[in-house]
Amino acid sequence: MLYFEPLEKIIQEYLPTEQIELIKRAFLMAKDGHQGQFRSSGEPYITHPVAVACIIAEMHLDHEAVMAALLHDVIEDTPYTEEQLTAAFGKSVAEIVDGVSKLDKLKFRTRQEAQAESFRKMILAMTKDIRVVLIKLADRTHNMRTLGSLRPDKRRRIAKETLEIYSPLAHRLGIEHVKNELEDLCFQAMHPQRYAVLQKVIQLARSRHQELIQPILDELQTRLQKVPIAARVFGREKPLFYIYQNMKQREQEFRSILDIYDFRIVVNTVDECYRTLGIVHSLYKPRAGQFKDYIAVPKANGYQALHTSTIGPKGVLVEIQIRTEEMDSMAEMGITAHWVYKADGKNDTTTAQIKAQRWLQSLIDLQQSAGNSFEFIESVKSDLFSHEIYVFTPKGRIIELPQGATAIDFAYAVHTDIGNKCVGAKVDRIDYPLSQPLSSGQTVDILTSNKASPQKNWLNSVVTGRARSKIRQELKSLEDQTAVSFQSSKVRILANCCHPVWGDPICAYEDEHNRLVIHHKSCATLTCHQGHFSVVDWVDYVTNQNFEVELRIEMREQQALGLIIAALAVMQSQLHSVWTEEDGQSSFAILVLTTQNTKHLAKIIRKLQHVAGVVRVERNINALS
Repeated sequence: MLYFEPLEKIIQEYLPTEQIELIKRAFLMAKDGHQGQFRSSGEPYITHPVAVACIIAEMHLDHEAVMAALLHDVIEDTPYTEEQLTAAFGKSVAEIVDGVSKLDKLKFRTRQEAQAESFRKMILAMTKDIRVVLIKLADRTHNMRTLGSLRPDKRRRIAKETLEIYSPLAHRLGIEHVKNELEDLCFQAMHPQRYAVLQKVIQLARSRHQELIQPILDELQTRLQKVPIAARVFGREKPLFYIYQNMKQREQEFRSILDIYDFRIVVNTVDECYRTLGIVHSLYKPRAGQFKDYIAVPKANGYQALHTSTIGPKGVLVEIQIRTEEMDSMAEMGITAHWVYKADGKNDTTTAQIKAQRWLQSLIDLQQSAGNSFEFIESVKSDLFSHEIYVFTPKGRIIELPQGATAIDFAYAVHTDIGNKCVGAKVDRIDYPLSQPLSSGQTVDILTSNKASPQKNWLNSVVTGRARSKIRQELKSLEDQTAVSFQSSKVRILANCCHPVWGDPICAYEDEHNRLVIHHKSCATLTCHQGHFSVVDWVDYVTNQNFEVELRIEMREQQALGLIIAALAVMQSQLHSVWTEEDGQSSFAILVLTTQNTKHLAKIIRKLQHVAGVVRVERNINALS
């Protein structure tokens, strides 16, 4: 039980004895399952699930979450099955473990597809139980902490994926301490020299300029005591990655300790927050346009506080955040703050938890309308990376949107039907272009018509995953009304595994919903339907019908990608999605694009083969080897 001791020390602080005994049983199963397995560092593999469980326990999550953290790799990497976990620890624990597990046992054409499908599965699992994503974040955190034993190229790849998905995911759920740690670890993995230099500079500044900070803390505390307002006043050093990003964006050099420092004032009530703000502004002159009220209008992840930037002693910049004790807890822990799972499976609701559940519910809509796992993950990422703006309906309802959102995004955020029937917009009672980004504080009124329908060019201006998916869904529905018809009326076109195109030899089979599913004749998927599919022909072709096709392009360097995209525009082919990967000295791009038929596709391929920097162009149809 040596490896169990660090976890036991944490869970003894908040869990009863009978639940600790259950966790010990889960540990023993994990230890047995991973027996003989080792990490890249040479350590026994069991050290990893124990570390993940420790991170979960530090959040004070319930015993089922800790057990699932210990077992999170058991289904994937050991002989134990989900059924055995259910029998031993119950359905809830087994379902969490299954949601966290990757899909390495399935066959995918590319590593990117495997990652996209794994992420899709995790997202859908966490809509049912938020503990799935919390364990996944803990898993990624420990993997990032132990990247040192991997090759530099693998470290960079994992760090890039973490910055693209897991860090924004932690932020979206309000778990700032996890987000900050992940970003700093990514910074260290991707830019080790810059990380070391900046860290050294900050250490020097910290030791030399501490005398600038303490007088500000003392002055704030003294003023509040005179009122009196009971408050905790303290300073916080900004995360290293945050400092680095600010320096890059502003093209500036590190100047002062106050560039990396902000001040927190934590009081007991909301009323005291606003009273404290007045005291701060009477002490230090506020900077124009630098005040933000996240109490009245919380951020998308439930974060609440008052932010102000002031001019302090000797003209130095003093950034101050004011919040209640509850808000302070929520700012660090997000949906895990005050975590209480009751016997009936329901947990206490907080602002962050309510907002997280609303966002997770919106992901179900995205999944249902997304064409494939890649489209789904790109839609989710666009939501994860966004900063928020707040606009109003004519009746005063607040609509939260990503920065850069347009009136079309607004329309779909209000209701799908309003988006589909949108013909124009008025902002603050003045006509407003549908494609122009909105700003916080505006009142938006959408004009609709029952005869209207979405336009394809809307996809170029919307930024929300919801709007993009709903537009594609409606356009697909409209196309289906005039699309290719077959000899059977039970027809469904876009089999995503092989992307059949007009002119291809094709086969079809009936699925469980009595729909005819069309595949390329060479598609490997057909081997699963031996004796149940038949050869069919394309008939009644509509000239304006487009088909999706997937191409894999080998490039000498990724700079060729811009020329490829330009060539596609010349060939009147619409690019739906792009993924890139590297393999040794070559770069690869996987493109999903539109084509009219096989002749048009052949012309596109010939055009791309002549693009400077392109080595090879191949069509992906999931063919039999």
